Amino acid sequence: MSRPIHRRTFLTSATAVAVAAAVPTARAADAPGVGTAFTLPGERAYPEGIGLDPRTGDAYVGSFTTGAVYRATPGAGAAEVFLPAGTDGRGTTAGLKADRAGRLWVVGPSAGVDVYDLRTRALLARFEVPGDAARFVNDLAIAPDGTAYVTDSARGVLYRVTPGDLARALGGSATLTVYRDLRAALASDPPVTRVFNGIVATSRFLLVVDTATGDLVRVDLASGAVCQVSLHGGDLAHGDGLELVRGTLWAAHNTTNTISRWRLSADGCAARLERSVTDTALQIPTALAHSHGRLLVVRSQFDKGGPFGPGVPETPFSVARVAGI
Repeated sequence: MSRPIHRRTFLTSATAVAVAAAVPTARAADAPGVGTAFTLPGERAYPEGIGLDPRTGDAYVGSFTTGAVYRATPGAGAAEVFLPAGTDGRGTTAGLKADRAGRLWVVGPSAGVDVYDLRTRALLARFEVPGDAARFVNDLAIAPDGTAYVTDSARGVLYRVTPGDLARALGGSATLTVYRDLRAALASDPPVTRVFNGIVATSRFLLVVDTATGDLVRVDLASGAVCQVSLHGGDLAHGDGLELVRGTLWAAHNTTNTISRWRLSADGCAARLERSVTDTALQIPTALAHSHGRLLVVRSQFDKGGPFGPGVPETPFSVARVAGI
């Protein structure tokens, strides 16, 4: 990630404080607990994304600074290296997801998306960003039909990889196809800076968070229509990773060290804030995953010697377990 993208994607410290004050937090008496789920190897892991294997519950976490991918089995206190740093020339990793067919989709922000076989660890296909313009491929979601949707925070677009696209690319590479230009669809006068980041998918629609404005954007998969979700009780400023399970939406707000939980309407057009927790123990949360009653949260520590600024991180790096939200 280049410095200009840092400035666009993550707002100033003063703004972060203001947003933190505006987001309601749980009372101290019943505040959710933040603990460590598992640790990560390496002195400069700086994790960014997380994905759970829906078949086994294994957690996969990517390193933003090295491109490595780690795996933690359920109940394990420490993750192991699954793909070493620099695998297939990938020097940085952002979002990643595992699908029901036993594949791991890994985002390389400056390059595109790599797809791996979870059993053999072999690279199955690579999808590259078209053109030479600035890009920051950030996160992805996999819809129930197996289609992957990918955000590009620099270009403001969504890419799409269908099962057919993947089948044709197996054993080689292909170019990512632009599915929707979100920035153009939501253009305004005067223009508003938008940084589309985390994404979740259902069989009917996509939800994408705008880190810069705190908006949540809905994309209808039948018509392609793009609109803003009506948010009640709060906003998603500094929103990064998203997780959606049966109408409950969780969001990681990175620089405010906040996790929020929302109740989504059946049509995905409205959401109401149910609860949030702000805790420095979240250490700049960038992604989360929920399964079997557990919420796993990536603690990036990007503000401690990572892409957010100088400092010394706490080691080992880790993924948090947050109870009560």
